[in-house]
Amino acid sequence: MTNLVGTVGRAAPRKPMAKNRAVRSYARVLYLWAGICLLSGVSGFSQQPPAKPPKEPAPSPAPAAAGAEEDQPLPGDWGPELLYSILSSPNEEAQFGLVRATFAVGPAIIPQLSTAIKDDRTAEYAAESLAYIGGDQALPILWKLLSDPRDLNLRRFTYGALAEFDTPQATDALFDVINRSDDEPDRTVTEAAVIALTVRTDTNLLPRLMASETKLQDVVIRDDLDNARAVIEERAKYLASPEGKRAGGSIESAVRTYFIPALEPASPETGAIPPAGKSGGKASATPAQEKPRPLIRVDVRSVTLSPDQNRALARVVFEDPTAMAYYDFVLQKRLGNWTLASVWLGPEVEKKAVGSGQ
Repeated sequence: MTNLVGTVGRAAPRKPMAKNRAVRSYARVLYLWAGICLLSGVSGFSQQPPAKPPKEPAPSPAPAAAGAEEDQPLPGDWGPELLYSILSSPNEEAQFGLVRATFAVGPAIIPQLSTAIKDDRTAEYAAESLAYIGGDQALPILWKLLSDPRDLNLRRFTYGALAEFDTPQATDALFDVINRSDDEPDRTVTEAAVIALTVRTDTNLLPRLMASETKLQDVVIRDDLDNARAVIEERAKYLASPEGKRAGGSIESAVRTYFIPALEPASPETGAIPPAGKSGGKASATPAQEKPRPLIRVDVRSVTLSPDQNRALARVVFEDPTAMAYYDFVLQKRLGNWTLASVWLGPEVEKKAVGSGQ
């Protein structure tokens, strides 16, 4: 896998997520069905004279009380158990499907997610969903996860979400966790902070990344920081080039720009291709060769939009000859153009070597 994936690709495949979301009760359907059955029974015998004087019917319950009863959830905690069974499935698409549905609801579901974080079975799902929905409403809840006493590895969602907050406070928080990485028992927490910094194409971060790299002993994180510096620097050069300035503002364009250091072929080390019109009107003896295209593909598999259509969640596959890496990209529309808000690494899958027979 290319160095770009090495920058953000050392996290192990995701563990099954424990997630929760409000599930609607079916009691109202049962009440309606019972009412229809009763009405049809009455209409079928309404023409027959009664054998005895009818008794006084019992008073009906107050409408408000009936409505309150219908709105009560079913007893027990079957909702979290149901969602936990879905999201503990080995099928990655089942897990992502629920997160995608939650993202489509948008900020309106943040209160329920705040409650779901308290349940160990649903905490990871809720934290991930909050990080993807993002914004000022979600950040205070995510910030509390930095002091969460449970061993659920939830802090990585807070640091990953800080990518879209381009402020000195957010930057300092990311570098604080990076600088403490030698004492951090969970390397994925530090890697989430490194990925968050690579989302920004800010060359002012390069000296701080270098300083952090020289202080640390963890060779994996040092390698990640070295790659992060190269990625930020190369992307900045691309965006300053005429080609980068012509890049569009679509979702696919924003995704490809993030990976541009891996997608752009290296310039030829020797020889220069003569520009067109410099051969005196004669055809060139040897046609100019194009730059070799990299054997890398970036595929945007699915896109889910927020209710206001200004935020998007995209499942992206980065593929080179040796492996495939799955990413979740959160994008925000600014001034009509899609820009990156945060980037999240999913599973990596190594490819079988050709002719290996394995």
